[in-house]
Amino acid sequence: MTQKVHKRRRWLYIIELALVLLLAAGIFYVSDISHASPEAQALAAKATALDRGTLAFGSPDAQTGILFYPGGRIESTAYAPLMDALSQQGYLCLLVKMPLNLAILNIGAANGLQAQYPHVRRWYIAGHSLGGAMAAVYAADHAKDLEGLILLAAYSTVDLKAKNLRVLTLYGSQDAVLGAGRVEQYRGNLPADAVTTVIQGGNHANFGDYGAQQGDGEATVTRAQQVAQTVAAIRAFIGE
Repeated sequence: MTQKVHKRRRWLYIIELALVLLLAAGIFYVSDISHASPEAQALAAKATALDRGTLAFGSPDAQTGILFYPGGRIESTAYAPLMDALSQQGYLCLLVKMPLNLAILNIGAANGLQAQYPHVRRWYIAGHSLGGAMAAVYAADHAKDLEGLILLAAYSTVDLKAKNLRVLTLYGSQDAVLGAGRVEQYRGNLPADAVTTVIQGGNHANFGDYGAQQGDGEATVTRAQQVAQTVAAIRAFIGE
């Protein structure tokens, strides 16, 4: 075997090993998710199951509907308590399940859902963290079908100023994952009348029910209190 052939085989082996390691890292990344609590799972079990794992909370005859994109690597059913609480205010809430729990893999996951509920007159899209950022991208492309966008511990990386959308941003004062600086950094992408509400004592994880999140701040309000304040802020924003 010549030295040239030996070097080529060695480099092929190194490349193959690197690919295997990258694949393993990718599998670990998408499989290492935050799971919904048993209480959240129980609420999710009472919802109406739609195609591709989407869950519907509330009456199909509601006047206002909310499409919801979960946070990245968070089990979608972790948001069942928030969806249930919103549905008790008269909203139809559709909790969208994402492939590999990453909304970035299917930004158009909400496509076709509104058509299944012809009685709903107004639609908003909402999302938490990465789900909120992807909801903003969806809203930019489907503004004519939506009244507005609700960002929970999230911001828009796309320009929405000319999209005729109402926008609400909600985040907790103790959120150490989002960082208030990012909200300010991307505020210029939102309409001038966009509303921002800070939940005093709230953190990043307590919009859902999946336990603590690495790097997050410690909340000084309970998860139930943060959800209640979130529902109140959304209700005030929608105006019903």
